[in-house]
Amino acid sequence: MKTLLARFAKDESGATAIEYGLIAALIAVVVIGILTTIGTNLTARFTEVANGLAGAGN
Repeated sequence: MKTLLARFAKDESGATAIEYGLIAALIAVVVIGILTTIGTNLTARFTEVANGLAGAGN
């Protein structure tokens, strides 16, 4: 039993998987934030262009 607990305490494969999961989650949050910002800026830019084209046609 003592060797089983010692082996369990030494096993770090689960910790490594959790760390990789946390890194992946952080990267996903950053990417979502960047894409949201880019999307908002693109929407504003397309609206600006559309309004400019609508005004030019009159």
